[in-house]
Amino acid sequence: MARLTHLDARGQAHMVDVSAKAATLREAIATAKITMSADAYDALKKGDAKKGDVLSTARLAGIMAAKRTAELIPLCHPLPLTKIAVDFVQEDAARTVVVTTLVKTRAETGVEMEALAAASVAALTIYDMLKANDKAMVIGDIKLLKKTGGKSGPYVAAPTPRRAGRKR
Repeated sequence: MARLTHLDARGQAHMVDVSAKAATLREAIATAKITMSADAYDALKKGDAKKGDVLSTARLAGIMAAKRTAELIPLCHPLPLTKIAVDFVQEDAARTVVVTTLVKTRAETGVEMEALAAASVAALTIYDMLKANDKAMVIGDIKLLKKTGGKSGPYVAAPTPRRAGRKR
């Protein structure tokens, strides 16, 4: 059985020592989706949500989340992030906002968790900003789309299969 990297010889959790690894350019792209009612989506589109500018606030929250990932997720290394981007695509027919994040660093370990944290927190912030309009919003499809750099090499997520009867 392969040794688990985050457990020591006694089976206790520990942070992996990456000091012997070379610092390389690393990048990760992640996504999340939030689907909402017509009322909430209309408030988002019109820019008249009660709490203010939904997407600007969500962008800042995503950036902050990426920067604080090591404080949120046990055993993550604090990293010197060199780029964080949070973008949104509004899918009118589905009343969905797709959050896409890009995080870069030059470090000894990857930035997948930072990109995933940014996407998740941006979607949660959209929920918070619009919950007066719709408490039944659904956040989902949080996933890593792509990563480059590091010993394990590049990763690109397989395309999501289309569901029968669903138009894109």
